[in-house]
Amino acid sequence: MSYRNLEIWQLAREVVIEIHKMTLTLPKFEQFEEGQQIRRSSKSVKSTIVEGYGRRRYKNEFIKFLVYAHASNDETIDHLETIFETGSMTDELLFNALKEKLDKPGRKLNSFIQSVEREHMSVK
Repeated sequence: MSYRNLEIWQLAREVVIEIHKMTLTLPKFEQFEEGQQIRRSSKSVKSTIVEGYGRRRYKNEFIKFLVYAHASNDETIDHLETIFETGSMTDELLFNALKEKLDKPGRKLNSFIQSVEREHMSVK
């Protein structure tokens, strides 16, 4: 099995693509400020899942990186809220859709971390 088969990685990948597209619609100054930050944090979720998966033999390392991925997901939500609350993003439907897409991997990461804690090496 590959990390690409993990539902949490697939969800994170979808979010990266959507966040990237959204940031291209931001005002120019914001594309290089919060836009850059939200792109980085969303990409960090995906890549940290991959790094953790690569260390899955070592339960504590695996969990540590999944926790980092969860923290990056929370950071991405915070950047999204900042962009919306400051008026740089005005499309409330898009904001709500992206927020929902970010909430889902957060919940799934929590469940996955608990699963790894319980059944460590059955996840291969």
